[in-house]
Amino acid sequence: MSVGKKDNTKALLLLRERSVISPSVFVEIVIWRVPSPLRGSSHTFKYRLALVTNEICVLRYDNEAGKGDHKHIDGEEVSFPFTTIEQLVDDFWQDVELWRKQQ
Repeated sequence: MSVGKKDNTKALLLLRERSVISPSVFVEIVIWRVPSPLRGSSHTFKYRLALVTNEICVLRYDNEAGKGDHKHIDGEEVSFPFTTIEQLVDDFWQDVELWRKQQ
């Protein structure tokens, strides 16, 4: 018989916000603290930060299980090093501003 610890702690929602940038553009940020790191990540956060225009997601940061921390930008998936939630949000908003300048 093996003995192990089962963590029944549920995910804790830390942030859920939607910012309307224009009638056709919005940003949605959702961040959870999870009981243990997702496969591919070394931290205890699950997140999705998205820029949506005309009902199409044009920029997204997420950490899908198995893929680790990455962003979808210009049709490509690019990994990046996660440091802190604050830095993640700052980097995302910088990419949003770059996208807006290019429009």
